[in-house]
Amino acid sequence: MKPQRRNYFFWQSLLLTTSVVFINKPVPVVALPIIASTISASNQQILSQKTITKSVTPIREIRRLTDFQKLVQSPTPTSQTELISVTGVKVNSTEKGLEVILETGVKSVDAQRLVDRHRLQVTPKTEGKSYIADIHNAQLRLTSGNTFRQQKPVAGITEVSVTNVDANTLRVTVTGETLTPAVELFDSDEGLVFGVSSSEITGQQPTPPSQKPSSSENQPPIELEVIAPPDTGYNLSNATTGTRTNTPRRDIPQSIQVIPRAVIEDQAADFSGEVLRDAGVQRGGLPSRNTDNIVIIRGFSVNGNNFLRNGLRDSVFTGGGTTNLANIERIEVLRGPVSVLYGEGTPSGAINFITKQPLQQPYYVAQFKVGSYSFYEPSFDLSGPLTTDGKVSYRLNAAYRNTDSFVDFLHEERFLVAPVISWQPAKDTRIVFDADYQQVQGISSNEIGLPTIGSVLPNPNGKIPINRYSGEPTDTAKRTIGHIGYDFEHTFNDNWTLHNAFRFGIGRNPYLLSALPIALRPDDRTLTRQYSTSLEIDNNQYNLDTHVDGKFKTGNIQHQLLAGIEFYRFLQFHNQGFSQTIGSLDLFDPEYGQKPGAIIPGTALNRKTRLDNVGFYAQDLIVLTNNLKMLVGGRFDLVENNSKNLINSLVSDYSDSAFSPRVGIVYQPIQPISLYANYSKSFTQVTGTDAQGNLFKPSGGTQYEVGVKADLLNNKLSTILSLYQITYTNLTTPDPNNLLYNIQTGEQRSRGVELSLTGELAPGWNVIGFYGYTDARITSTTDNRYRVGNLLNNVPTNSASLWTTYIIPRGSLRGFGGGLGVNYVDDREGDLQNSFHLPSYVTVDAALYYRRNDVSIGLNFKNLFDLNYYESANSNLRVYPGTPFEVQASLKWQF
Repeated sequence: MKPQRRNYFFWQSLLLTTSVVFINKPVPVVALPIIASTISASNQQILSQKTITKSVTPIREIRRLTDFQKLVQSPTPTSQTELISVTGVKVNSTEKGLEVILETGVKSVDAQRLVDRHRLQVTPKTEGKSYIADIHNAQLRLTSGNTFRQQKPVAGITEVSVTNVDANTLRVTVTGETLTPAVELFDSDEGLVFGVSSSEITGQQPTPPSQKPSSSENQPPIELEVIAPPDTGYNLSNATTGTRTNTPRRDIPQSIQVIPRAVIEDQAADFSGEVLRDAGVQRGGLPSRNTDNIVIIRGFSVNGNNFLRNGLRDSVFTGGGTTNLANIERIEVLRGPVSVLYGEGTPSGAINFITKQPLQQPYYVAQFKVGSYSFYEPSFDLSGPLTTDGKVSYRLNAAYRNTDSFVDFLHEERFLVAPVISWQPAKDTRIVFDADYQQVQGISSNEIGLPTIGSVLPNPNGKIPINRYSGEPTDTAKRTIGHIGYDFEHTFNDNWTLHNAFRFGIGRNPYLLSALPIALRPDDRTLTRQYSTSLEIDNNQYNLDTHVDGKFKTGNIQHQLLAGIEFYRFLQFHNQGFSQTIGSLDLFDPEYGQKPGAIIPGTALNRKTRLDNVGFYAQDLIVLTNNLKMLVGGRFDLVENNSKNLINSLVSDYSDSAFSPRVGIVYQPIQPISLYANYSKSFTQVTGTDAQGNLFKPSGGTQYEVGVKADLLNNKLSTILSLYQITYTNLTTPDPNNLLYNIQTGEQRSRGVELSLTGELAPGWNVIGFYGYTDARITSTTDNRYRVGNLLNNVPTNSASLWTTYIIPRGSLRGFGGGLGVNYVDDREGDLQNSFHLPSYVTVDAALYYRRNDVSIGLNFKNLFDLNYYESANSNLRVYPGTPFEVQASLKWQF
């Protein structure tokens, strides 16, 4: 069974293939299926680490046959023949019906010059009105699953489907409405092409083949010779975050970038911040190892409500840098307000972590990574069917990490286990049960910052070493994260589908002990501290979402309607702690081992909080013409926040409501180009009252965005150029008439230009990159500490990143390759007062790979030139240095 497993090597192991078809004349066969245009978020799983499903694009003509030179009749693959990965299925409308392409990833070449030969064998037969084609030694490996089905893709055809019959055979089934549709087989630079003719389109009944096959015995198989290059997969053309449905990114009137599993593995990323920079996500006041929960998009912070897990809000999952990438398949970054679909949140954007889903073919991978600072991490990823009919399948990911840091005394242990079960009890029903459990233990890296004087500003005593820890070696923290839930999908008919998902999450912080900086004394070397003791922080999270999506027409206008209701509850039923005195620390000659003293009066905390959010949302994707689409949506939210101080029994209760609209339009003057514009709003609840006792209104964000999206190089490279303005209003600022209270006159504005690109430049050559210009500043305030015009902190005016890899696709050096990355961050202000700034920096990363057969080896170099730089700051006492040079080696084995 090893041949079919070679498509799952470390990062991009087995070489993809493209068809070269040799035959003497056109062969009439019958239709091939197309991918359904609406696949639920639960099905959006990359089955191989670098597979890709292409988008639907209309054309006028069916491609003609190239010169076929071979027709052989060998229905059974030999033992030496490797499996072919069909990595994409694309459908193009034509005057006669449809053109369906099985994509294998390489351009055709002359048979005489093939380096690695494989045979793709098509054996057709008919059953009633259905045409069935078994493609031997091939497997369907797409981003959305092993089985696809679409009803009525075109007039005259009732259903098309593609599925894996067994470990060596892919099956195509096409059912006609009145007759079996006629099909011709072609070759193209993209792969194997099936031209499907429909009587409803041509105005006449299709002419069946002169000798229609009735079984696989009376029709000789067509054998295709193809060459297999390395797997690609940087350019995932579809996304779910922008519309809650599986939609081509080119049809979404908002900027969205997808970071696939391939990038995570190519960069040997241990934390999400290492790859989020490829999508323009900046550090937001914590070091990179905690970038999960404090980041910046388009100038504004991303709070817990903007983090999603499989399309559901999940602040517990991302809190405190606990996102473990071992079970993450891809990360979708949607820029700009997202309240129209996901409710309360800042106008920055959303980060959606999509987890790995079960595969229907056996998949067993073990990996071990080792690197600088005593880092080591064993992990495994197991998947496959649990029943012979394939209706029940599983996936199990587990990882253990143990590492020190470049900062003294900093040590961390992480453990993750994440099981998933998929069950398809009926043809039109699927339910996925998933869970994960994670523990993180070690010194809290939140407190490793250094004072500005001695780091980014001069200090008469010299430079503070970046490895200096300002706390105590006995500082420690423990966190437990867990989730359990389900994702249900039922298809009523050809047009309507019901989705229902529930997720329960827990977050437990039984203790957090750390010495925190309070002030730097006038000698510029002595740090005053206090000891913070959090005895218990317990959070529960409940999320239930139900929505329907369906297609219908009003005249000649097509609609894809989405309507649903979501309930979210966050409970913090324990949050207690206090602060104690502790001795100061000489940053240039530290003496550790000091013990905490008396409890500081007024620092005791014991609070419980409940947040409830009910949202009603609707969205309509309107196809006015084939090249003009409009997206209209809105959401109405009811939010209630109740907080009780258990020490003095003081209760605070806040209730708010808000409506969040979005209107967008996409115009495609030619097939590869999409011009778009959108208007959208967001809201965030603000607790507290003004001097008159009036409750604060929710803060609001308003965005205007225009841009252009382009699918280049035969849809292998996607780019987005966008221009936007976001205004953030109703921010609290001090009341000039009563400084004990605030008023809501604060305003901030962000304007910018962004350019992103993702995809394949040539076979084996992948790239992902981002450039952003951001002008984010205060536009209204009454706070004397800040001035109108001040730049927002931690927001670089210019930022850019570029990561590219190349794997040799053929020849004696096949499987060898490397990667190179450059990350540039401009000067940033360290605080809203603009009292200091962080200098710009450029870091360089590199990698070497060897990927062949069932073994993959990688060697990654991070911060190759050992640059001393500072990532972010959240005060003049906490500036966070970046990690110095580190190296990491990995060995991955598929068995």
